Amino acid sequence: MLGAITIGENSRIGANAVVVKSVPPNSVVVGVPGEVVVRSKPRLDPSIPDLNHGVMPDVIGETLISLMQRIEELEGRISVHEEHVPQVHLPDHGVWRGEDFSI
Repeated sequence: MLGAITIGENSRIGANAVVVKSVPPNSVVVGVPGEVVVRSKPRLDPSIPDLNHGVMPDVIGETLISLMQRIEELEGRISVHEEHVPQVHLPDHGVWRGEDFSI
């Protein structure tokens, strides 16, 4: 957290998030720089610490997957005009394919 900021009640900050502006109540902050995600569901019991870090939103990952799905759809439309359209495969249950990257 950097600067004079306020973290709203019932909010939480994800690991390694860089918070540079105040966070409204009932929010989650993830990423670098921190992106505020307003909770869609109220916490069941605000008196119990919210430590379920396995359900933190991945705003960049979700956006990337959404864009890749749209590109895949568009490539399918133009593939009738081209012999081969190279593509990066969408992740399978959150796991990316190694052949899609130079690793």
